[in-house]
Amino acid sequence: MARMVNCRKYKQELEGLDRPPYPGAKGQDIFDNVSKQAWDEWQKHQTMLINERRLNMMNAEDRKFLQAEMDKFFAGEEYAQADGYVPPSA
Repeated sequence: MARMVNCRKYKQELEGLDRPPYPGAKGQDIFDNVSKQAWDEWQKHQTMLINERRLNMMNAEDRKFLQAEMDKFFAGEEYAQADGYVPPSA
């Protein structure tokens, strides 16, 4: 049976991650409060941001930016998009 969490992004009970994605308190918070669906969506969005904005993960400022955008993404706040990105219509 899948582990369920009350997803911070979708405000409903959804399937949770299998293990924390990061070590430490931040990873545990995501594990406890973010659904697998929301995490998968963030992973795709994060990849797009890294590629389109040419972020360098060796650069502390770029990592800090990405961390802040992840927090906004999961909180349901306005978060950065890739320049010129238009989401597909449903």
